[in-house]
Amino acid sequence: MKLYEIVVKDIMRRKRRVLYAALGVVIGTMTVVGILTIASAGETKIYRQLEQYGPNLTVIPAINNLDMKLGNLSMGTLTVGENYIPQEQLVKIRQIADSSIRQALNITDEGDIATIAPKLYENTNVNGVSLVVVGVDAQQERIVKTWWELSKGKYIEETDEALVGAIAADLLKLNVGDTIALNGSSIKVSGILKETGSADDYQIFIALATVQSAFNKAGMISSLDIRALCNACPVEMIADSINKNIPGVRAIAVKQIAKSEMGLVEKMNNLMLALAGITLAVGLFGVINTMMASVHERIKDIGIMRAVGASRKQIIRIFIYEAVFIGILGGIIGYLFGTALAYIIGPLIFEGTTIYIVPQYFPLALILSIVVAVAATIYPAIHASEIRVADSFRSI
Repeated sequence: MKLYEIVVKDIMRRKRRVLYAALGVVIGTMTVVGILTIASAGETKIYRQLEQYGPNLTVIPAINNLDMKLGNLSMGTLTVGENYIPQEQLVKIRQIADSSIRQALNITDEGDIATIAPKLYENTNVNGVSLVVVGVDAQQERIVKTWWELSKGKYIEETDEALVGAIAADLLKLNVGDTIALNGSSIKVSGILKETGSADDYQIFIALATVQSAFNKAGMISSLDIRALCNACPVEMIADSINKNIPGVRAIAVKQIAKSEMGLVEKMNNLMLALAGITLAVGLFGVINTMMASVHERIKDIGIMRAVGASRKQIIRIFIYEAVFIGILGGIIGYLFGTALAYIIGPLIFEGTTIYIVPQYFPLALILSIVVAVAATIYPAIHASEIRVADSFRSI
């Protein structure tokens, strides 16, 4: 009879004991798979949020507030710096952004790469209500504002058209086709945005050139957003280069703003993986205890096998084969239960997170379970191989 046939018969004879041994592996593997699945879903959610932010970089005027003091007496603050960015700086900013992306991604094609959306903010009164009018490059702004959706009408296509935020439209009682008076200019409402939950809801968007002309701010912009080609683009490098080479502006990377959130997620993942490691260790000792109990139950059988010529290596291999079976069983069940655990707990940890099955974790679960089961079986297997024929007679 071959060794694997002996193992199969032993497993069929001792189903309950094998399931007890597999239970420790299942719990450990389930915890690891569940944590990894939740962590993967959480990171995916954060990266999607980063994509929804629109810009990877925001460039604003480099304004500083200085505290004015006379001895111990505070005289208030003094703002130093220009409130606007000259529009001719856009050419230099684009050169820096595009060259950095080309260098990082080995792009040789000519033409614009980054999306650059300039803005000019102006406070004004429309129909007796004070609000902010934003001058934009309509095409670039739509690329940056990926969350924009229309509730009515269409996006800006002409210089005398306006796109109105949801709450602004409600307050001003505006509808598509209505006309807005803007410092002597007549602007037609082309569309109304759906509510976004951001400042966009309270603003009116008009062509940049129209706002510059209406408020005598020709060639001036308040800020600009830069959307790089991808999340992997060197936005921090672009920001640093802009800050060093273009005076009067300050570039801020959106990823730097989100770094604290990502760091918190990473720390939480490490803590959860540490707990999973402890669970695996507990499962390992559980398998050791179960296998040791199995050895004591089978002293008679092992003694008989030794009497008919079985070597120590063959005895060890029998237990190792059994451990591999336990590992495979524990890995399959642990992967399924771990994924189910992630579906239950994931949305509680990361609110609104959608959990997906991660097939790549299945081979990881199998390997991890087999390694734990085999590692836990080595000592009991060696102990079993040291049983002599005389020991089996004493157990009778």
